[in-house]
Amino acid sequence: MSEFDLIRRFFTRPTSNTILGVGDDAALMRVNPGMELAVSTDMLVGGTHFYLDTDPRQLGHKTLAVNLSDLAAMGAQPRWATLSLSLPQAHDDWLQAFSEGFFALAEQHSVELVGGDTTRGPLNLSVTIMGEVPQGKALRRSGAQVGDDIWVSGVLGEAALGLAHLQEQVMLPEGARQSSLAALQQPQPRVALGLALRDIAHSAIDVSDGLLADLKHILDSSAVAAELRYDRLPKPAYFASNSDETDALAQDCVLSGGDDYELCFTAPLARREEIAVIADLLHVPLTRIGSIVSGQGCKLRAANGSVIKIAREGYDHFA
Repeated sequence: MSEFDLIRRFFTRPTSNTILGVGDDAALMRVNPGMELAVSTDMLVGGTHFYLDTDPRQLGHKTLAVNLSDLAAMGAQPRWATLSLSLPQAHDDWLQAFSEGFFALAEQHSVELVGGDTTRGPLNLSVTIMGEVPQGKALRRSGAQVGDDIWVSGVLGEAALGLAHLQEQVMLPEGARQSSLAALQQPQPRVALGLALRDIAHSAIDVSDGLLADLKHILDSSAVAAELRYDRLPKPAYFASNSDETDALAQDCVLSGGDDYELCFTAPLARREEIAVIADLLHVPLTRIGSIVSGQGCKLRAANGSVIKIAREGYDHFA
């Protein structure tokens, strides 16, 4: 199978919102009037971001999901994507399953694949995603203000707990294993939440490298500090009965584990009721976990107010 047969068979689909899609030297798209273009690129490297024997359908889903999460954090409506693949071999069954997982999520969010590249090499997957946001309405990391509440969506640490299970750091019971592996392998990007927060949140980021590491980007960009309550953090059910902040595995997964692809955002106290309505409408748990204060850095406190020592902030490729 040639490179062009591969693209035609597995990655060429009809488009309706694109002037020119797959099949030429470049795609042609038109941004709607009054909109700004949001663009993000993420790469997943075999052996670094996922195990090489990961189910290809789940991998297709996750390859797009991690990019959708970036647009969600900007409050942008996803529209187009390009996909570049480095493949050791061109196996029909693998490509069929991967493309099905990718396009199932793309169709769910009305994303059109408009181009990309393929080559032979170690397994690497890279997506560039493009979306639209009304002029001046994009959520940014730099808008947090002293007095803001700090919120997170969903549950923190579920994906990291699943990875800990695969690495045999912990042996999870059936229910916890299923939910944790699903969070790790098929994250659900919070696109609808990002759109709903456009005129409410002061700042936002998606949690990909761990809560503390990603919140730090907001704090540094906004020149503010944060105080968090460990007992308020939404934890996996496996940890829920254990609120002891000295539990090393729980602390590492929830604070530093990464791969959550939940949204962390800040908003004024006056918007609490609106945020509660959004949580109900979208059926997405939203939890207040702390507040923005003046100064630098982040303090993590126990229920009794004492400061908890932080062992690790999050994932860094080059640390």
